[in-house]
Amino acid sequence: MKILLATYWHVPHLGGVWGYMVQLREKLESLGHEVDLLGYGDEAGSFVHIVNKNKKLQSDKLLPLLQAMLNPSNYPAIYHNELVKYTEFRRYVFELSVAYFGLDSYDVVHTQDVISTAAIQRIRPERTALVASLHGCVAHEIRMQLKTVHKSATSEIAREYYNQLEYIGATSAEITVVANQWLKNILTDEFRVPSDRMKVIHYGYDIGSFLKQLKTKSTVTRPPNKKVILYSGRLVELKGVQHLLDALGKLKDKRKDWICWIVGDGDMRLELDLQCKVLRLEKDVVFLGKRDDVPSLMAQADIFVLPSMIENQPLSVIEAQLAGKAIIASNVGGLPEIIKHKDTGLLVPPGDVDKLYKYLDRLLADDALRRNLGSRANQWAKSYWSLDVMADQIVGVYQSAIEKRRLLSDDRHEQEMGQV
Repeated sequence: MKILLATYWHVPHLGGVWGYMVQLREKLESLGHEVDLLGYGDEAGSFVHIVNKNKKLQSDKLLPLLQAMLNPSNYPAIYHNELVKYTEFRRYVFELSVAYFGLDSYDVVHTQDVISTAAIQRIRPERTALVASLHGCVAHEIRMQLKTVHKSATSEIAREYYNQLEYIGATSAEITVVANQWLKNILTDEFRVPSDRMKVIHYGYDIGSFLKQLKTKSTVTRPPNKKVILYSGRLVELKGVQHLLDALGKLKDKRKDWICWIVGDGDMRLELDLQCKVLRLEKDVVFLGKRDDVPSLMAQADIFVLPSMIENQPLSVIEAQLAGKAIIASNVGGLPEIIKHKDTGLLVPPGDVDKLYKYLDRLLADDALRRNLGSRANQWAKSYWSLDVMADQIVGVYQSAIEKRRLLSDDRHEQEMGQV
């Protein structure tokens, strides 16, 4: 098969979607399939590219045309909310870019979000199958942001826009894949997506490769007589790093035998840096930025923390489990399906700074508990996160989607012939 893995988000990037795409591509290619990767090329959305083919189209080649066509007089609804306007123009740039590259040579397009799914559904050839993997609920994430960073007098317009986009993206493909029951329940119960259009396939991971990376050395080394608390991910509000810093501020008042490494970048970077200064954590929290040696940092850590406000099935937790680390994570989204509280990790209510502080203090004080949680997480992860199993299931989905698309095309042709 010739397969296109496509996303509306920019790639490459530090995040779970890109990691999923890369590992799936490598596995599919080892099985004899031909795979391309497509997405925006940077966070600003300045171009769309097929990563491995060095094909790109600059957004500024398309924007003047779109702005002329989608002007306020002809399409006033687009301009009622800035977030909606921003998303619509980026979506059309993405759609036109994909159409320019062409999809005729692909047996299946495998999208990684509702926006790319909705866009590609509009332009795909009749015989090209579409499979969508949804790595979270965009509508839910936007709802939280509409209360803070995107708050405006027209927030309700954006809320309804993303609700509709969630439904369209979740119903446009022949088959929609989700990683857990949590997301499937949201899509069926809240967005009324038919259950039979979805399939639950949890993530797989290249375990052998990751275990080798754990043994590599980093330029960052743990200080003597300090235990390492590690966070890895985007520095955005939804990841809850601000709550981790508040908990560390309380922790510092009790003990000094720790240091926290924060890996990643995002629009809250400066705000979090200021928060550290206010809490007098400048020497206790180290911002390491984007890095390609996360496994070696994970190997040196004692505790991994993910204080997210919303989460699906994060690869950072998978890596922490495979590294045998004690994990503290928020009791949200799909996390309770992969972390058993007080057995393979500790779960805290999202935003509960006091509980997070208490669990950090407890794990720092109790070496045996910390090691036992990490050991049990490691044993569970090695038996659960099989990349081979995931790839086999995904290939089966591709084959089913191709057959569905073929039958639909044949039926359409029969109907057209009957009308002649």
